[in-house]
Amino acid sequence: MSTTDSLWTRFQQYFVRYEDLGFSIDVSRMAFSPDLFAVMTPKVERAFADMKSLEAGSIANPDEGRMVGHYWLRNPDLAPDATIRNEINQALDDALKFAADVHSGAIMAPGGGKFTRVLVVGIGGSALGPQLVAHALAPAVPPLEIDFLDNTDPDGMDRLFERIGAELATTVTLVISKSGGTKETRNGMLETAAAYKKMGVDFAKAAVAVTGVGSELDKHAIAGGWLARFPMWDWVGGRTSLMSTVGTIAAALQGVDVRGFLAGAAAMDEKTRSLPSEKNAAMLLALMWHHAGGGRGLKDMVVLPYKDRLVLFSKYLQQLVMESLGKEHDLNGKVVNQGIAVYGNKGSTDQHAYVQQLRDGVNNFFATFIEVQMARAGESAEVDPGFTSGDYLQGFLRGTRKALAEGGRESITLSITVLDAFRLGGLIALFERAVGFYASLVNVNAYHQPGVEAGKKAAGEFLAKMSQVEKALTASEVTAAELASQMGADAEDVFHLLNHLAGNGRALRLVADSPFDDRFSCV
Repeated sequence: MSTTDSLWTRFQQYFVRYEDLGFSIDVSRMAFSPDLFAVMTPKVERAFADMKSLEAGSIANPDEGRMVGHYWLRNPDLAPDATIRNEINQALDDALKFAADVHSGAIMAPGGGKFTRVLVVGIGGSALGPQLVAHALAPAVPPLEIDFLDNTDPDGMDRLFERIGAELATTVTLVISKSGGTKETRNGMLETAAAYKKMGVDFAKAAVAVTGVGSELDKHAIAGGWLARFPMWDWVGGRTSLMSTVGTIAAALQGVDVRGFLAGAAAMDEKTRSLPSEKNAAMLLALMWHHAGGGRGLKDMVVLPYKDRLVLFSKYLQQLVMESLGKEHDLNGKVVNQGIAVYGNKGSTDQHAYVQQLRDGVNNFFATFIEVQMARAGESAEVDPGFTSGDYLQGFLRGTRKALAEGGRESITLSITVLDAFRLGGLIALFERAVGFYASLVNVNAYHQPGVEAGKKAAGEFLAKMSQVEKALTASEVTAAELASQMGADAEDVFHLLNHLAGNGRALRLVADSPFDDRFSCV
């Protein structure tokens, strides 16, 4: 049998299509052994059992004693009790009604007239998901244009507010933080409120809180008489919160088919809940990840969507996959240092960027191609006799896939018929379930993030030290090492703090030949 014949045979064996969902997955270019499914059966069965327990409401985040219920958001009937079911349905109804009232003018901007823009203030899952949906699904001319303030970079904030300009007066601002204590979001909220005040606009009359009931942000919104408040629940993690009010309000304000989005996710959940592993797209993904990286994440995942509107998908998957799977310890407390690195951009752009290394460089990755079969709505002009731009895009996808395979590089190909709310919802659900399955296969907790919390704690300690350093400065000039010695502090920390203060006009610096001999004093 020729190589072409054997590849065709393998393709027929491992190609799975869900015609009713407009979706297919091809893992035939992953070089796994045919006995993979048999060998992995015990772990696969445990992964299915773990997922069933998760969806039933088991405590999946033992660190915080929490359930993990993002699957309930697109199918409230799965929720373990009537109270949660009713809360989910009510929150969705309220979100959609709020958006409809904003569109109609029933809810007006502080100075009168309709809102024209929406600003999302959040970070991590509170911004990445809504950004993806905005880029992928919002109409070219949406009812409200959207902007995101997703960092605590003052320069970035200034540029954003300058670009929005006078339209800030007709901008509804969503402040999204489950705990209400996330400093980046808190800073963004305060900077935004200051920008409204500078324009003479009452921020409260344009501000919407999406947060946990009783959180710092919730209390602040109540005390300030904000325009509206929507709930976040402790059983929804940030990276899986897109289908809660975190994502639905912003999407609805932009005219996205929110119910179709949720329906697509629910349909993928249902399809991958009970199918055997060979036909189960989510389990197939998890098994391919396990195969590619030897169950240790030894290879990176390169995500290559061949559609401009999916350019943020790899960024979204970075958080979903890496925050969920990047863990030092397994469920038994053993040090395992698990995880899968994710990066990507889009095709065919990357063929003029890093595909050269993928084809000829170090073989430390597997590719995930994402194909959208419908190139555009409506007719296409020919760019060459008999060929359209969409034909070229398909040619580049298939050509790159073939070139990688010829070089011994593995790849998975996911296809959807059209990029719409239903199919994007399905893709997101697919990866969420694959992450859950893979975590079970390698015995880690996908639903906590101790490393993130450690970073926040360290940042807090650093800022506390900044206050001490600033207060310790006098008119007498000192080096970083001298000041650190006086304070009993780490010299490198003091060096960076002094340079930060000097760079922002809060300390004076006398430059020496060596940066470590620079001398600092108070302003």
